[in-house]
Amino acid sequence: MISKKNRLSEREVKKVLTRWKPFFSYWIVLNHLRNNLEKNRFGIVIWWKSVKINVDRVFFRRRFYDIASDKLESKRGIDFVFVVKKQTKLDKNDEKCILNFKKDIKFLLNKI
Repeated sequence: MISKKNRLSEREVKKVLTRWKPFFSYWIVLNHLRNNLEKNRFGIVIWWKSVKINVDRVFFRRRFYDIASDKLESKRGIDFVFVVKKQTKLDKNDEKCILNFKKDIKFLLNKI
């Protein structure tokens, strides 16, 4: 998990989504925007249509922050917002789904 200072608030997520520069993968869209800070900040948007229950949403959000913690020091001053597409179905009991989620996050982080 990454600390709260490296996470984006809801207002900051909306700011990045209005002035975004996207990268796409099959399941996830990465929006990024430069900030005036010396650190990277991360956020993720998981639609309610993508998960059945809130437990799954929290599971994937924690997995995302574990993956993102490795990329905190790579580049400075960028806000990253990952948006899971609505047609994507996430299930924490499906290993294939978890692996695809990790693969797409790592692919998009390596694009930047």
